[in-house]
Amino acid sequence: MEGIERRLKFIFGTEEKAASAKQKIEKQLEKYEKTGLKARKLSQADTMLITYGDSIVNGDAPALEVLSEFLDAYVKDAVGNVHLLPMYPYTSDDGFSVVDYKEINPSLGNWGHIEMLAKRYGLMFDAVINHISKSSDWFQKYLECEQPYTDYFITCDPDADYSKVTRPRALPLLTAFQTAEGTKFVWTTFSEDQIDLNFNSPDVLAEVLDLLVMYGRMGAKFIRLDAIGFMWKEAGTTCMHLPQTHELIKLMKDVLCVYSPGTKLITETNVPHKDNISYFGDGKDEADLVYQFPLPPLVMYSLLTGDASILSQWMAGLELPGEDVTFFNFLSSHDGIGVRPTEGILDDAQREFLVKATLEHGGRVSYKDNGDGTKSPYELNINYQDALAGPEDSDETRIGRFLAAETILLSMQGVPGIYIHSLLGSRNDYYGMTVSGIPRRINREQLDYGFLKEQLDGDTNRSRIFKEMIRRLNIRKKEKAFAPQAVQEVLNVDGRVLAVRRIAKESGECIEAFINVSGETVPIGRDGLSGTNLLNGEEIKDKIVLGPYEAAWIKNSRLLQRGRTL
Repeated sequence: MEGIERRLKFIFGTEEKAASAKQKIEKQLEKYEKTGLKARKLSQADTMLITYGDSIVNGDAPALEVLSEFLDAYVKDAVGNVHLLPMYPYTSDDGFSVVDYKEINPSLGNWGHIEMLAKRYGLMFDAVINHISKSSDWFQKYLECEQPYTDYFITCDPDADYSKVTRPRALPLLTAFQTAEGTKFVWTTFSEDQIDLNFNSPDVLAEVLDLLVMYGRMGAKFIRLDAIGFMWKEAGTTCMHLPQTHELIKLMKDVLCVYSPGTKLITETNVPHKDNISYFGDGKDEADLVYQFPLPPLVMYSLLTGDASILSQWMAGLELPGEDVTFFNFLSSHDGIGVRPTEGILDDAQREFLVKATLEHGGRVSYKDNGDGTKSPYELNINYQDALAGPEDSDETRIGRFLAAETILLSMQGVPGIYIHSLLGSRNDYYGMTVSGIPRRINREQLDYGFLKEQLDGDTNRSRIFKEMIRRLNIRKKEKAFAPQAVQEVLNVDGRVLAVRRIAKESGECIEAFINVSGETVPIGRDGLSGTNLLNGEEIKDKIVLGPYEAAWIKNSRLLQRGRTL
């Protein structure tokens, strides 16, 4: 691997340590044969369904078997990829405190079930590599002071100054553990059960690189690097987005390009936009996809205010550093709606508006420790459908806003990620949240497959949303203008309407998307506005009238006939 020595020298700081790391990495990876495969380009068919392996259950049946049955019966090829949230044995945080990275949670199934899913869908695996469960074999050996595990974790001086360290949760940064050598304080960014790994250890880095290659060989077309911005720790800094973190991701990409070139890296960093997109690197050397974290709160704000101006302005300023990378767009996920990504886009009053709406709509708000004794909103915990409408709103209004939001998602440049509870039209799960005491469980409901089938096959709001989502996904996957590489231009037509033109680079095919975010009827007249509205088959010429929360995808024949050169 060319450049590995340079990257390791940058990460570890000395030639001696870099040489030791190189030797350990090569030893770990020698079991893998290098492949001549080439990475494929993403297309408009590469939508992603985000789900836990056991979001749908059926008695004692392996949950991955149930998921596979559901996909075969209802989703089919409307989506091209499935993101399996952490599927490994775990002890807390709904999968994000992994006990063993290389095993499948027995309640979900086994690697054979993963292999079967990988034959039909591109899969995204989670690499929860910032931290590991305190019940893991690695940490238990640390507690026994066994080599080399004493270096796998970060032993800290409790009296040192950690005031600059970025804190995502209002919990202690250090946790005391009894070891064979007495009490030691260990770095725990997220909780006492999630022990941060020490990437300043060549042994840890070699283990993690081996893990990523294994995931690629086991069917991962995408690997999600969870909470990756926290990966490198250095005294006197924020310990967030440090240069060594970026260099580690570049090294991971280098390794995958050799041993699993079909596997793409996606970084998960719930932070302000500028920091988030820094993980693209130069457009070739770092993440292949970056989570688009400002999108969920901005779409929520637009639909609650009936004004798309801020969203349009933000979208107009989006730029990609190259054709080989793109955004991973999403509105809802297993986590809440991040507030910090709106910094520099929304002001404090506008963020407070979102907080107030969340509470009024039955949700909860999680806070982060600012390090100065104060706290600020970090995440809105609420189902996305409920985020967009209050208890006093009609089903028609709530579903209208929700489908408008999802159509914005499907219209944007990038790869759209659809959370399973959005696809299934789920609502706030108050029972799950209350029983567990975990705010995020308001949007992590576990559904009985028999009940779900009755809902989807019947005349229900869930069925209405699901069928329309599947219909729009099937329309989208056929249109080259929705490919990640297709040009995106934000159009200025009306403050109540998000208008985006997408143009396929090679063919010049064009689709103009119009989404009315207001409860008003909005006429749009413009010279050259013509073509077929793919969402209802209507032929458009010079004018279209959008009802409340209505959307249109106009395949524009005039623009295509002009043979526009890009």
